[in-house]
Amino acid sequence: MPTVHLLDYVAGNVRSLVNAINQVGYEVEWVRSPQDLKNAEKLILPGVGHFGHCLSQLSEGGYLDPVREHIKSGKPFMGICVGLQALFEGSEENPAVPGLGMIPMRMKRFSADTKSVPHIGWNSAIKTNVEPSQGESFNGLSANSKYYYVHSYAAIYEPGVLERDGWSVATATYGEEEFIGAIARGNVFATQFHPEKSGQAGLRTIRAFLDGGGLLKSTEAPAPKRENDGLTRRIIACLDVRTNDDGDLVVTKGDQYDVREKSGAEAGGNVRNLGKPVEMAQKYYNQGADEVTFLNITSFRNCPLADTPMLEILRRASETVFVPLTIGGGIKDTVDTDGTHIPALDVATMYFKSGADKVSVGSDSVIAAEEFYEAGEVLSGTTAIETISKAYGNQAVVVSVDPKRVYVDSPEDTHHHTIQTQYPNEAGQKFCWYQCTIKGGRETRDIDVWQLTRAVEKMGAGEILLNCIDKDGSNSGFDLELINDVKAAIKIPVIASSGAGKPEHFAEVFASTTTDAALGAGMFHRGEYTVAQVKDYLGENGFLVRRPDTGV
Repeated sequence: MPTVHLLDYVAGNVRSLVNAINQVGYEVEWVRSPQDLKNAEKLILPGVGHFGHCLSQLSEGGYLDPVREHIKSGKPFMGICVGLQALFEGSEENPAVPGLGMIPMRMKRFSADTKSVPHIGWNSAIKTNVEPSQGESFNGLSANSKYYYVHSYAAIYEPGVLERDGWSVATATYGEEEFIGAIARGNVFATQFHPEKSGQAGLRTIRAFLDGGGLLKSTEAPAPKRENDGLTRRIIACLDVRTNDDGDLVVTKGDQYDVREKSGAEAGGNVRNLGKPVEMAQKYYNQGADEVTFLNITSFRNCPLADTPMLEILRRASETVFVPLTIGGGIKDTVDTDGTHIPALDVATMYFKSGADKVSVGSDSVIAAEEFYEAGEVLSGTTAIETISKAYGNQAVVVSVDPKRVYVDSPEDTHHHTIQTQYPNEAGQKFCWYQCTIKGGRETRDIDVWQLTRAVEKMGAGEILLNCIDKDGSNSGFDLELINDVKAAIKIPVIASSGAGKPEHFAEVFASTTTDAALGAGMFHRGEYTVAQVKDYLGENGFLVRRPDTGV
């Protein structure tokens, strides 16, 4: 197969990019030293995380001038995410670190006044100053497609400025801000979105670049200009993975975290088996899931960390599932079977190298938040959230929160943040607070959901996976009061979880809250509804959703 050179500065998930390149018919050769760039014909610079970290790593490694020479020579160059940002003069993320300076603009942080930051999800990349009716595109981009973005800093679009310098520009809008989603000129093509995580639409852009790219005439039906622009409603499929009594990894689901059968042929305490993790992830990807989350609910205590079965699940899933993959469970400082202490950052790195795009921190985040408040709201710099987000960016860290309601007669009866609920308990109490738990909900702690989410936001978490023990397995809909309460406390995105039983529940949570995404599990696993049916229902009711592309 033909080859492309990949420059990895050791940050983030590059396995999925390699898999995507292989999928479109190319082999990867790694750039191990600046001298290797002399032999590179096609070069890709991926980037995940912090602008300053990326550019500093490239500078310290002696790569900046060879990259500039590669571009000046006319050889094909593609930048992805921070790889696009590197082409600019600099970024507010680290003003002291210069970029390559090819584009006379600086990256700016999104305004968080009216929207969540980071910007996470599926958005557009629509070519500027050309009407879609003309069918003109570049490098396989389509006004009809959606692409996966995850970033806090962007190049805010200034109409006509870059076009006058010969750049082709595609933009997206997030709230009131229009920003550059992709840019191309001559031998250079760069995307703010992650094509390797953008399904078939993303694979199409990678293939177009590698095959020659350039300005193309689209054969598809044109989309009305910007009518479908903007961030879609994300639907996430979640798979609880554990070993069953025979030692096989299975996807399971239960009520109130109890995953053993109570009746039927499997009664007698057997672990509920709903399918194989990789096969189910592929199924949900084909149905149009925007992300897939694996939650490891087995500790694998007798297994060396490097041989953890979840690593193999990620490796296999990332070969064919080209949407973001999140892994949760066991992301903490740990001791290996041989007694070696392994920091949480090293645990996370293993998962990233195996194909994960995000890691989800659970019980460890509650302990870290308690210590944060005990220290007078001073960050230690040593927690799992802080160390991982510093290395990989806050968009790579999800915090999974498991709260449950505690009812009180009045707010004065507790020092915790309370709400007045529309759903009093049997005793008629109209106020409650949300108590956080650890160990899968089995142990409660004296910390509320406001305290926890605000603490982990300060530590560097990029997203909250908001579960609800009271709703888990109920199929009665999401806890809308909990979601609105948490959204009022923080600026980072929130994923609504627990309670989904039918498509109407997804429409309800998007209509009644400002949640950024919604997650389903049991209703998908049992075959009651598909992801596609949920999206069809949302689309029919006026919500913007991503439709999966077909073909590369």
